[in-house]
Amino acid sequence: MTSDSLTYDLVIVGGSAAGLSVAISSQRSGLKLVRIVEPSDRVAFGELVGENRLDVGFGERVMSIDVLGDGLVVTTDRLAYRTRAVLLADRGVDESWTSPWIGNHPKVHVGLDVELGEDDDVLVIGQTDAAVELTAEVAEAGARVVLAGGGLDPTLLSPAGDNVLRRLERERRATVLYRSNPSAIADVDGFPMVDFGDRRTPDLQFDHVLLAPSRSTADLGAHGVTDAAADSGRVWLVGDATEADPAPTAPGHAVGAAMAERLFPEVDLTMMRPAAEVRRRHTSAIEELRAEHYNATITHFEPTHSDLWVLRVQPDHGETNYLPGQYATLGLGFWEDRVDDATDPKLDERWDKLIRRSYSISSRMFDEHGYLVDEGSLGELEFYIVLVPPTDDNVPALTPRLALKRPGDRIYLGPKVTGRYTLADVTDPTGTVVLLSTGTGEAPHNAMAIELLRKGHVGPIVSAVTTRRWADLGYQEQHETLAERYANYHYIPLPTREPDVPKRYLQSLITDDVFGNELGVDLDPERTHVFLCGNPAMIGLPETVDGVEQWPETVGVVQLLVERGFTIHKRNQPGNIHFEEYW
Repeated sequence: MTSDSLTYDLVIVGGSAAGLSVAISSQRSGLKLVRIVEPSDRVAFGELVGENRLDVGFGERVMSIDVLGDGLVVTTDRLAYRTRAVLLADRGVDESWTSPWIGNHPKVHVGLDVELGEDDDVLVIGQTDAAVELTAEVAEAGARVVLAGGGLDPTLLSPAGDNVLRRLERERRATVLYRSNPSAIADVDGFPMVDFGDRRTPDLQFDHVLLAPSRSTADLGAHGVTDAAADSGRVWLVGDATEADPAPTAPGHAVGAAMAERLFPEVDLTMMRPAAEVRRRHTSAIEELRAEHYNATITHFEPTHSDLWVLRVQPDHGETNYLPGQYATLGLGFWEDRVDDATDPKLDERWDKLIRRSYSISSRMFDEHGYLVDEGSLGELEFYIVLVPPTDDNVPALTPRLALKRPGDRIYLGPKVTGRYTLADVTDPTGTVVLLSTGTGEAPHNAMAIELLRKGHVGPIVSAVTTRRWADLGYQEQHETLAERYANYHYIPLPTREPDVPKRYLQSLITDDVFGNELGVDLDPERTHVFLCGNPAMIGLPETVDGVEQWPETVGVVQLLVERGFTIHKRNQPGNIHFEEYW
């Protein structure tokens, strides 16, 4: 049997992420006839079928695979295919797989074993193609989805899985937590409350939690693979190779290239290589990468000085509503230029990857007419960012690239605005609210102050921020305007390295009773909420050592407040000291 007489070059059994990847890359590399046989009525990523003109036989079940001449014959319940090779990509659930979250809560499921509503919030847990497939299925159902993929390495996903995951992020249809996994799942009012054990990832409540199980390799016997076919080297499996597998096996991200190198010498192997390897071969890939990853535009970039900027970002898709105090994620690629001469560690390995960092959302305070701004109606998010210089121990990746951006440039904006550092506990409009920050830590407080004043808060509001120089106070003019306009609003700038200004820190406002002596504001623990954002040393949280809380050597604001009767706000234990550490 010659290749000229074959009906198909390649038959792929299963429309999984790996199966779709091999079909797409095989066609692009030169194989003329590729057929996907899918026993169900859907494939992992349906949109890829039309985009890549894939030939799919839905609802077809393979009955047998046997040797025919120098190729194979695949018999289904409908048709028979002569082919040069077969890839079994329909992997089942690994029966030995388990998870600590199974049985933890009635709304924790393995796979999509539940009907979803369009307004449901869903958490998917997993780090593989199976998790991406599950995430895409949830997004397709119209639900809001977060993928907890702590440890997920995009380079180990199949090309189709990696492509779709980037698309879901770019279109703001999914939030991906690349470093976070649940540390606990509790029940709150019948729904799972997930604790990620990470200060930067708050507790989040979901309607459902879906676990993406580990997969096994396909079962040769279930597909009727004869011994002769298994020994021919023309039946391949997706997965990790084991001594028990008589057929060649390769992981999903590499199986296409491995098959092509072995069985299809006429194809262009360049198209089978990982995208990162191909992209490094031509500089025009930068525009391609920007198009793939960026989903927002910088609409405003105003330097306070060369190392400090206010910028606004407008997303291509999705809302910009947020609660004052929350944060969003910004990102740029390692392929972007830096403002300094530092070299990123392992840049060659990360050249085509995205750098992400979370930043608290700030507020412009006033609109163009001078009224208090309603940020939610503007379709943009404002951020207040300082350039982080490189040191011997740390080479920052994002801000040296952000420093070169200007209005009109593209950027990545994370799809989910989140955070528990909010005004939720401020329910008394006559109470006192104190906002203490260092540097750009005032960003969330700017939004908080405007929110309080817009809602008609009549109690004292005090915003104090410490910086090195007057020039580092990017919102000084707006704060002073607020103080002139609202008798209950007080602004205290504290530059610490100006020769004509006595050095005072935020702790001094409490120890010297500046609130009472200069402002006439009583720090009554019964009627006051204090918000702290910025330098952890300023905040000064206690650490628990052998079951005993110990204060840090440098006295922070928290210790001074606790000594005056205040309590730290903790999970499931409300208090009146709220904090957000910036590093």
